[in-house]
Amino acid sequence: MAHKTQPGRGATSGTNECTSLRRAWLGADGLRLGATTWRPLSARPPLPQVVCLAGLSRNGRDFTDLAEALAVDGFEVTAMDYRGRGLSERDADWRNYSIEREADDIDCGLDALGISRAVVIGTSRGGLHAMLLALRASDRIAGIVLNDIGPTIERNGLHRLAGTIGHTMDAPDWPSAAARLRETLAPQFPGLDAAGWERFARQLYVETPDGLRLDYDATLRNTVADLDAGTELPDFWPVFDAIRTTPLLALRGAHSDLLSEKTLAEMLRRHPDAQALTVDDEGHAPLLWDRETQGAILDFACRCAEDAG
Repeated sequence: MAHKTQPGRGATSGTNECTSLRRAWLGADGLRLGATTWRPLSARPPLPQVVCLAGLSRNGRDFTDLAEALAVDGFEVTAMDYRGRGLSERDADWRNYSIEREADDIDCGLDALGISRAVVIGTSRGGLHAMLLALRASDRIAGIVLNDIGPTIERNGLHRLAGTIGHTMDAPDWPSAAARLRETLAPQFPGLDAAGWERFARQLYVETPDGLRLDYDATLRNTVADLDAGTELPDFWPVFDAIRTTPLLALRGAHSDLLSEKTLAEMLRRHPDAQALTVDDEGHAPLLWDRETQGAILDFACRCAEDAG
């Protein structure tokens, strides 16, 4: 299923009086971690909560528009920030920016924030975490949405990401930040206009006393510094096959260089309860701004709620 997106025109931004709050918990090693929760706007029978997990160098602001849309229909949405990103403290040891440590932080967060059962939406790295969470705690997962990620990760796309993380962290102003994003990501998002690129920049950068800065620890680059043509990439097919009873919605950007059409087709072949949506005019990873993508996720979350009930 494919659809046209409307870059720069959010379905919900600025239209709903959603209440969001910052929340915090401690990792097992005492590091302070942060999340944003959007409270539901409508009273409905109890629904699974929604947990959003971002990409490698991203943060919970990626999910603001989607969270507002879901809150309108009665879902409570929490976007967690990994250590070293967004609202979470930076770690003095970059080696702790690992899948294993982040998974433990997520588990601690679910307990601390009182999230007993959830639909998990994972973008890129967050999708890997969603699959692993469904594997180790299936009773807590009502369904997963994988946003432009699958069991096979395309090497070219991973190299592209690795070449940008932790480099050129600062920008003097918002137009400059938007221009910088456009220089590197225009092939992935050919339909974005000037307003859309600045909107995108405001998800990635934060204001500091010294100007704008990407909202993550620059030492994150060390985690991908050794990636080369000979690096063995993780095989997530055994994990994917083990969670085939977990309802799945797979999103793919039509211009994605990280999730191939071949991998998506194989995911649908192997998973008996999977749906897919291809987002036109976007690449890695779909921005989740437009009504159609948000509607597909809402429909999926409602179906998961019905199945759980």
